[in-house]
Amino acid sequence: MKKRTKMPIILSLLIALLLALGACSNSGDQNKENKVEKQHGEMDMNHSGSGDVPKGLKAAENPTYEVGSQAIIESGHMESMKGAKATIVGAYDTTAYAISYTPTTGGEKVENHKWIIHEEIKDAGEKAYEPGAEVTVNASHMKGMNGAVAEIESAEKTTVYMVDFTPTTGGEKVKNHKWVTESELSASE
Repeated sequence: MKKRTKMPIILSLLIALLLALGACSNSGDQNKENKVEKQHGEMDMNHSGSGDVPKGLKAAENPTYEVGSQAIIESGHMESMKGAKATIVGAYDTTAYAISYTPTTGGEKVENHKWIIHEEIKDAGEKAYEPGAEVTVNASHMKGMNGAVAEIESAEKTTVYMVDFTPTTGGEKVKNHKWVTESELSASE
């Protein structure tokens, strides 16, 4: 009889283990998304910038959001951006890239950072880079970014905007934030 009592216990443990593993796997995608948002939120982002633009960057001739106008930021590069009212400081036609790179200062790899622009890539030619290309970053949006070797995750020919905004979480106004793409903005009411 003792042998028969062990079987239900083993079976119960096996079922409990399978249920636990199933619960873990369902949260994997969400954890990955949260990790990317957390990376951007915790890293030393230079929220405010000088307003200087890279050499060769051309102002957009007919941007959807004109300099001086206001728009709502629909993106979530940082938790405090989404839903913030932005004032357009500059509008430029270029190619925007999402990149993944390991900071030159060490630490975890930054995945899918949005955005650097074509003119912020060291020795960039005229032609846009394709996803998978390896480039050297010539921008300091985040600590350890300048000089980092990055992989292009995506490329989008668009108008990019430099914006001023007050974080939705409160705090100091962010000036000359680089970059928000046109698709990440919506008309202000």
